[in-house]
Amino acid sequence: MRNPLKLRKNRSFEYSPRYYKGEGNPYKIEHKLDKFRSTVQTNRGIKNKFTSAMDDLKNEGDKNMKLRFLVIVAILVLLFLIIIDFDLSIFWNP
Repeated sequence: MRNPLKLRKNRSFEYSPRYYKGEGNPYKIEHKLDKFRSTVQTNRGIKNKFTSAMDDLKNEGDKNMKLRFLVIVAILVLLFLIIIDFDLSIFWNP
């Protein structure tokens, strides 16, 4: 009897195309920028996901990204407060 918690593995066949002269697997789907991305690798387990997240935090990236993100969040919060008819006059002194 199979274990109901484990998934069945797919069968693999050793088929090679007759007229393929390239190198590598012709059926492997890969984007040309995948080698530069840090999120392409499949990290299983909480520890591996946590370490990859910490590595991503160490990379600074775009300098203006944080400012742009804060401006977008502020605009969205302001729109939300206007939609729910929140009294914005409490933020200003009379």
